[in-house]
Amino acid sequence: MQLGKLVGVSSAILRVAEDVEWAARSDAKVLITGESGVGKEVVARLIHELSARNRNALVPINCAGIPDTLLASELFGHVRGSFTDAHRDRTGWLEQGNRGTVFLDEVGEMSLQMQALLLRFLENGEIQRVGSEVRASRVDVRVICATNRNLFERVKTGEFREDLYYRLNVIRIDIPPLRDRSEDIPHLVDFMLGSLSQTHRVAKPQVHADTMARLVQYEWPGNVRELRNIVERLVVRSHSGPILPSQLPEPIATGSHPHHARQESPALPAPSRAQLLYDEMTVRRNCFWSVVYSPFKSRDLTRQDLRAVIRLGLTASRGSYKGLVRLFNMPDEDYKRFLNFLRKHEAHLPIHEFRMMKGVIQAQPVGDGAPARVLGAA
Repeated sequence: MQLGKLVGVSSAILRVAEDVEWAARSDAKVLITGESGVGKEVVARLIHELSARNRNALVPINCAGIPDTLLASELFGHVRGSFTDAHRDRTGWLEQGNRGTVFLDEVGEMSLQMQALLLRFLENGEIQRVGSEVRASRVDVRVICATNRNLFERVKTGEFREDLYYRLNVIRIDIPPLRDRSEDIPHLVDFMLGSLSQTHRVAKPQVHADTMARLVQYEWPGNVRELRNIVERLVVRSHSGPILPSQLPEPIATGSHPHHARQESPALPAPSRAQLLYDEMTVRRNCFWSVVYSPFKSRDLTRQDLRAVIRLGLTASRGSYKGLVRLFNMPDEDYKRFLNFLRKHEAHLPIHEFRMMKGVIQAQPVGDGAPARVLGAA
């Protein structure tokens, strides 16, 4: 059964669908929470489409993917000459969303300075462009935010403003991870098979019962986004006959869950996300561009995750960014591209503290023998 544009039959997805309907009836601010990949942007778009603002724009903004030095300009606009390369006046995203909706994704990654600017706008709706001494205009825009962070805990640690938290947390929609609503998986798979088959212009493949059982049993750490990627791969590589378990990626086909092994030894803490990414590059010899860059650009990793990975690498390379390029399995000619990426996203860390470290164990190369958008709407 497809509920509006939310696919599933679980009580959890029914609650989300009901929350979406209530949120769409008003202009109140909405805070959407949930792990990466659960479909927060899907819910935001659905709220907009069902609301009275649907004739105007929905403007999505990824707060984690834009450095603070640019985010203020992107949100509020700027005037000519306000900074280098500001050759003309520019309208910000909030003005572009006038009479529509602005979706602030990963709002928990905003700096305290940006949080103060956002709070001021929410209080009076007035836009003051970067470099201007006067307020340009007042805009009528609905604000929907999303985060995979626990904002209340970040309020306690001083990383998120308490007044902004309560300003945003008017209507709250919590989206459960896919592992907590496994009964939705067969419906999601069927929906995705149909949609992606049309996209790739192939016949819709069938799924063997054993294959579906393995899909349902898997815990999906990447949630609906990971499921969609797997289904798309199956569609692209499909042939005559049903999809068999042998066609699934190994962790799903074998039913192995690496994190289960960690849970069996409670005395050993589970490695951090940054450590897992670091090991993927230094132990399994995979490249930074596939392990870190691609997930970061698709918003599966935050700027904090990126900085943590770089910190681990600089600790091992004793502060050498050239050594870091080799450690993360990039060709030497990628050095400038790598540094430009880190600077753009404020992950270029000072090297002095790492060069002063004593007795750091250097990571060693390992030989060859070593180890839709749906919740979801189409």
